[in-house]
Amino acid sequence: MDPVDSTTPPPSRRKFVKAAAASAFGFQFVPSHVWGANSRVNFGAIGSGGKGQADIGGSVGAGMHCAALVDIIDVEKFSQADANGSVKSRLSSITAAREKFPNAKFYVDYREMIEDMGDKIDAVTVSTPDHHHFHAALAAMKAGKHVYCQKPLTRAIWEARTLTRVAEETGVKTQMGNQAHANDHMRRVIELIRSGVIGEVKEVHAWTNRPIWPQGFKTPPAKEEVPLGLDWEQWVGPADWVDYSPKIAPFAWRGWWNFGTGALGDMACHIMDMPYWALDLGAPTSLKAKQVGGSDISAPINSTIEYDFADKGVKMFWYDGQIGAEFDQENWRLIPGEFNRPSEKILGGVDYRQFGSVVIGEKGKLFFHRKTQNWFVSPSNLLDGIDFPQPLIPRARDQDNYKEWRDAIDGKVERGQGDFAHSGPFTETVLLGCLAQKTPGEKLMWNQKEMSVKGHPELDSMIRPKYRKGWEVEV
Repeated sequence: MDPVDSTTPPPSRRKFVKAAAASAFGFQFVPSHVWGANSRVNFGAIGSGGKGQADIGGSVGAGMHCAALVDIIDVEKFSQADANGSVKSRLSSITAAREKFPNAKFYVDYREMIEDMGDKIDAVTVSTPDHHHFHAALAAMKAGKHVYCQKPLTRAIWEARTLTRVAEETGVKTQMGNQAHANDHMRRVIELIRSGVIGEVKEVHAWTNRPIWPQGFKTPPAKEEVPLGLDWEQWVGPADWVDYSPKIAPFAWRGWWNFGTGALGDMACHIMDMPYWALDLGAPTSLKAKQVGGSDISAPINSTIEYDFADKGVKMFWYDGQIGAEFDQENWRLIPGEFNRPSEKILGGVDYRQFGSVVIGEKGKLFFHRKTQNWFVSPSNLLDGIDFPQPLIPRARDQDNYKEWRDAIDGKVERGQGDFAHSGPFTETVLLGCLAQKTPGEKLMWNQKEMSVKGHPELDSMIRPKYRKGWEVEV
């Protein structure tokens, strides 16, 4: 593909947003593009600061070219004197991206970027807060663009299912940002579990120390003046309106139901991935949570969730947060407590800080951490004299999920193993935990086909949210 012409100015944002609102994201099928191996792949980066830096760097490292940048802070207008430290930090990473890619066109609204760039880009990365993932990925796929989207894939269950369907219909190549999914040791452990090394699996336990950001608050922070150059209207986007505060963005949004999915969306997408993949769990039939400190607007300070995959004969337990932690309203922070983790009966003396999950089978246990290769089975003699299974899961080039995505685009592999066909249903399962957190102590019966919880119509808005005017979708 030819280099991007950066001299043509984009249409006015007012004109574009008016047109976008009128179309209401109406679905238009666009056939997927097909590129030959090693062809030029231009991408637009939706989110250029924070995690966007890693996604841009990973995509460039995979041989792609950054042709457009999108972010809600316009560095040409921004006044550092008007901003707090966290926004200044965000500004520095956005400035670095613009300096590194001076020929890339800059946009504040990703809908405008996708419309304006047209066939000048082939793909997008989505590195926004959770509440924009669905809209950005959907708009890109409908325009025939390949999509790399950060985890969690979406903020709501219906959104994840819709992206899964649209990805299949359009034929674009997709990948969710779950870097450990590409690691050889994860794929090898999955093959071992499937070979029966620990016997038939009955339970999975997975844990994290998150949240480390403010969570469990009951009222919003006081309204503050929006810094010059920060487009708060665009940041809120499709979500319900909340007045600007640096206590929300750029980092603390994760604790808001309005914008994020708490510790589950942040870490379960990493930690639950291996057992979910290994056991092909699909959707649970029921789930139940106990929690401390949640509210109508914020996820809880800690929770323990039981997922029951009755048709697979497996129960999965998720532990997040810290027992005894408190939310400090005055300083808008969490006061730490004691790590919420499985019992010593489950851990059996193993240091929980060295691992993130344990899979329990009829013969023994397998302890695993996605970032290290020091997984082990207990008792250790389960490995004595066994015939290790042949590798069955395709390995990612250089254990890199950006390169795996690129290889799928080029047709070198059929698909990335973390594409929406996998990560969509997986995200649905993760997000069901958020429904349980909203109804602690109650056993929720999940109807996968109808996407509903029996007897709890109040949860429907979390399953399929409504969007602000101008952000409605028709799919």
